[in-house]
Amino acid sequence: MNDLNKATADAVEAARQSDQFAVILAAITAAQTIQAQPQQQPVPLPAPRQSSQAGKWLAIGMGGSLFLIAFALSAVAVAVSAVCLTICVLVLRQVWQDIRGGGK
Repeated sequence: MNDLNKATADAVEAARQSDQFAVILAAITAAQTIQAQPQQQPVPLPAPRQSSQAGKWLAIGMGGSLFLIAFALSAVAVAVSAVCLTICVLVLRQVWQDIRGGGK
């Protein structure tokens, strides 16, 4: 019986080794199959769109408002300069006429 037990143990060990061999062979075959397939390029994801562009339009509105305020202030400065120049010319004309003696 001792030989029969030994033969049985050897048969069980061989079956285990053949199962391990089958698993190793399957892993190698799977690795070769994966390497043989062409690599697929990853699909690029679209850039996230902003749900609202309110910030952009707010900035444009504020910039436009500041530009118009600056333009209005420069127009006021030109008008004040024109009035001052007119008064200065009238005063100098009157002084010139007084000096020449024609302003009697």
